[in-house]
Amino acid sequence: MKSRDKRRIHRHKRVRAKVYGTKEVPRLSVYKSLNHLYVQIINDDKQQTLLGLSDTVLKEESLKKSEKAAKLGEEIAKKAKEKKITSVVFDRGGYAYLGRVKALADGARKGGLQF
Repeated sequence: MKSRDKRRIHRHKRVRAKVYGTKEVPRLSVYKSLNHLYVQIINDDKQQTLLGLSDTVLKEESLKKSEKAAKLGEEIAKKAKEKKITSVVFDRGGYAYLGRVKALADGARKGGLQF
């Protein structure tokens, strides 16, 4: 494993020690690969994924990665509202809070989720 990945995993473990999702306030978890972004809303009490999406479900091919991330944030917020989830704790997955991760968070806030 590359040292960059090891550092991210170490940061993620440190963040996960502090961030915990419950039934009332679940955890919004982010994973990004080189080309795609994956988001889950998780109840850590039951170890259950309540909702999951990726940017592969978005139909617009001409968007930039950060624009897709913002749309994905709005989409996850819309689906969360349908399941009566209004607030979440944000788990950035050890990634820096900029670029696609920040765009996703801003899109989710714009969609109505509270962090």
